[in-house]
Amino acid sequence: MAILKILQYPDDRLHTVAAPVERITDRVRELVEDMAETMYAAPGIGLAATQVNVHERIIVIDISETHDQLLVLINPEIIARNGVSDYEEGCLSVPGIYGKVQRAESVTVSALNVGGESFTLNADGLLAVCIQHEMDHLAGKVFIEYWSKLKQSRTLARLKKKQRSVM
Repeated sequence: MAILKILQYPDDRLHTVAAPVERITDRVRELVEDMAETMYAAPGIGLAATQVNVHERIIVIDISETHDQLLVLINPEIIARNGVSDYEEGCLSVPGIYGKVQRAESVTVSALNVGGESFTLNADGLLAVCIQHEMDHLAGKVFIEYWSKLKQSRTLARLKKKQRSVM
């Protein structure tokens, strides 16, 4: 297993739309393991393949306190949305930045697991938010793009200043 490099906003590659996974191969299973290790090390609760510069429809999520309930979603599709909620979000690709995003309160998602088996999952609360956030990455969208243009430009300026101070 390996820890992968997480792309940082405003990297243009974060806006690449992910392609469906055609076949679940050993390469895909290894990528899932590497993504999980990367997510846990970061530390985070979700990671989309787009964030590690692999543009395939793969997501790993673990919202448990004990980090032992890994959820893998390959080719996920949201098939139902219910309610509306505002949730404070952060992102491994936008470190140190948090803000509210309006999302569905609950979702039903269909996907494949690493064994290639199809399943359906009903999610609400943090899990629903995390699924929607990570699926945005697969569509080439970063959570701060829900904000006003003014707030986005201020956030970008803050990120660039932080990046310059690290160098």
